[in-house]
Amino acid sequence: MAETEAHISSEEDQLFRLLRQLDIAPDAPQRATAEAVGLSLGRLNALLRDAIDQGLVRIAQRPGSDKRQRNSYALTTKGAAEKNRLTDLFLAQKLADFEALHAELTGTKIGLVPLKSRTEPMQNNLAPIPELYVSYDSAQKLKVEAADLTSHDLTPRQICDLELLMNGGFNPLKGFLSEEDYNGVVENMRLADGQLWPMPITLDVSEDFAQSIEIGQDIALRDQEGVILATMTVTDRWEPNKSREAEKVFGADDDAHPAVNYLHNQAGKIYLGGPITGIQQPVHYDFRGRRDTPNELRAYFRKLGWRKVVAFQTRNPLHRAHQELTFRAAREAQANLLIHPVVGMTKPGDVDHFTRVRCYEAVLDKYPAATTTMSLLNLAMRMAGPREAVWHGLIRKNHGCTHFIVGRDHAGPGKNSAGEDFYGPYDAQDLFREHQDEIGIEMVDFKHMVYVQERAQYEPNDEIKDKDDVTILNISGTELRRRLAEGLEIPEWFSFPEVVKELRKTKPPRSKQGFTVFFTGFSGSGKSTIANALMVKLMEMGGRPVTLLDGDIVRKNLSSELGFSKEHRDLNIKRIGYVASEITKNGGIAICAPIAPYASTRRHVREEIEQFGAFVEVHVATSIEECERRDRKGLYKLAREGKIKEFTGISDPYDVPVNPELSVETENVEVDNCAHQVLLKLESMGLIKA
Repeated sequence: MAETEAHISSEEDQLFRLLRQLDIAPDAPQRATAEAVGLSLGRLNALLRDAIDQGLVRIAQRPGSDKRQRNSYALTTKGAAEKNRLTDLFLAQKLADFEALHAELTGTKIGLVPLKSRTEPMQNNLAPIPELYVSYDSAQKLKVEAADLTSHDLTPRQICDLELLMNGGFNPLKGFLSEEDYNGVVENMRLADGQLWPMPITLDVSEDFAQSIEIGQDIALRDQEGVILATMTVTDRWEPNKSREAEKVFGADDDAHPAVNYLHNQAGKIYLGGPITGIQQPVHYDFRGRRDTPNELRAYFRKLGWRKVVAFQTRNPLHRAHQELTFRAAREAQANLLIHPVVGMTKPGDVDHFTRVRCYEAVLDKYPAATTTMSLLNLAMRMAGPREAVWHGLIRKNHGCTHFIVGRDHAGPGKNSAGEDFYGPYDAQDLFREHQDEIGIEMVDFKHMVYVQERAQYEPNDEIKDKDDVTILNISGTELRRRLAEGLEIPEWFSFPEVVKELRKTKPPRSKQGFTVFFTGFSGSGKSTIANALMVKLMEMGGRPVTLLDGDIVRKNLSSELGFSKEHRDLNIKRIGYVASEITKNGGIAICAPIAPYASTRRHVREEIEQFGAFVEVHVATSIEECERRDRKGLYKLAREGKIKEFTGISDPYDVPVNPELSVETENVEVDNCAHQVLLKLESMGLIKA
C-alpha cells in the first residue's frame, strides 16, 4: 500500500471516531458523545443520520424524562466491519505520518511500511492484535437484535474456525473468506490483497440454506445448543470446485485423506463468505484455566518479559523424546517454551484431548521452573502437511511466538489410497523455510530423537557419530499402541510413569475394551442371522454387555419416521453408529447388522466408533443372485416389479467394502461356522480371550 493509499479523509476520521465512541459508550448522552468525538452537536447529529441511513448504526428509544438521553445507539454488523476497516486505515495513516516526521527530523528513513504489506517481525510480538469482538454493551444489544435474524447452526469444525477468527488467531482474516480470497488461497496461498494465507476458512452450508439467504443479508451464527456467537454479513455465495480445492490444498483428490473425505462427504455444497462481528466466544467447560486467546498469551509473555518464545505443536501425548526435543529447541533459540497442543479437532483415531491434557499437565513440572508454559489451542486441524505447517506458523505468530518447531512430516495424515505417504518427510519444513520471513516467525527443525542405551540419554539420530558401537532404542507409535492394548511394559526410558498411568486409564487391555462388530451386505445375505448367533456366543463367554442393533429393529424403534431415500438411509446408519459408539465408549460390545450400502457412510461410522474402541467391519459377501433366491420377505420381487424404489442391488448401488476386517461367505456354509469365523477374528485382534 502506497503512502497516499493510507490517507484517511476528514469525513472518514470523524466517522471512525463516532463508531469507536458508540461502541465504547452506546448509552451516553449526545452532548457527552459530541465532546468525546470533538464535534459540535449539529455536526454529530448530521453524522449520526448519515451513519443510520448507511445501515452502520441502529437507534433505539430508552425510557426517561430527559429527551436528550432517550436515544441508545448500537453498531450493526456492517458498522462493526466498517469500524475495523477504518481502524486499519487509521493505523496505516499514523504509521505513514511517523515515517515522514522521522525523515524530516533526522534525514533518514526507518524503513517501516504500511500495515497491510509489512511483515510481522517488524511488529512487536507482545503488542495486542486486532480482535473481531464488539464491546460488551454492543454485544448485549446485538444478541437481542439477532433473535430476528436467520440462524445457521455451526458444525464443530466451524465453531473452531469462528473462535480463532474472533479472537485474532486467524489475523488478518476479518471473516469467512470471500470467493475472491478463497480462489487466491486455493491457487497460490494468498488472499486477494496479496497477503500470505494457506488454508481456506469457509462457511459451508446446504443448498437449501444458501437459497434462503440474500447477498448483503445478516445472519446469526450459533453453536449446537443455539447460543449466538456472532453475526455475519453475507457478501459472497458460490459453489466451489471441491476436487480442485482437494488437489491444490491437500495435494490429491483422495478420500483416504481425512480432510478430503470431509470436503466431499460431510461439508455443505455451498460456501458463504463475509465479515463477522463477534458477540461472545464459545463456552468451554474443560481446562478453562489453560485456554488463552492470542492477546491473553501476549499479555502473559509481556508480564514475564519473554521476548523470545518457541511454540511446540502437538496432538499426541508427550514422552521423554518430546521433552528432550523441546529442551533443545528452546536452548538453540535462546527462548522460553510454549507447549501449545491442539484440543479442537485432530485426526480420527487420535487420543482424546482430555487424556492428552492430563498427560501434558503430568510432565509440566519436568521442565525448569519459569521457563515453560502450556496453553490449549481450539484449532480444527486439516492434516494438510506443508500448507498446514505454514498455517500453524501464522497462528503461533498471532499468539505472540517468535519461533516454531516444524516436525518431520508435520501434520501428515498417513497413507493415501495407494499405501504411500501423502507428503514427503521434509516437504513441510521446505515450504515453511521458503515463506519464513513473510510468516514472521523462525522455524526450528524437528530433531528425530532416539535413546542411546550406553549413554542413557536421548540424542538426535543424525548427530550420532558412533552408531555402529552403541545401542539405539526407539518405540514407534504403532508399537506403543500395541503395548498399551496388550497391557505390556512401557519402559521408563521411553515415557514418564505419570503419562503411562493416564494412558492406561483410557486404554485398558484390549480384551477389556468395548468394540463394535459391523455387518454389511445385501438384504437377505444372512447378516441378522450371523449377528444373532454371534451375540449368543459372546453372551455365553460373559464379561461385557452385548447389544444387537439389527437393521429391522433399529428401523422400528429408532428410525420409524425415516423413508428409504439415500439421505434417510444415511441418517439411519449414522444413528446406528452413534448408539454403537456410546456402547463402545462405555466398555460394551455393539453388534450392528444394517445393509449400509454406502462406503462414505460406513467410513463416517468407523471414525466415530474408533475414537473409543475397535471397529470390526464384516462383509457378508453373499451374491445378489443367492439373496434373491432366498428372498423370504418377497422384497426382491417387489423391487423387480418397480413397487419398491431405490432398492439396494436392484435399483440402487452397493459399495462393496474394499478392506473389511473380515469377509464371510454364507452359501453352503452353516451359520454357526460363520459366527465362529468372526469369533476367531476377534480373538486374533485381542478383543476377546481364547
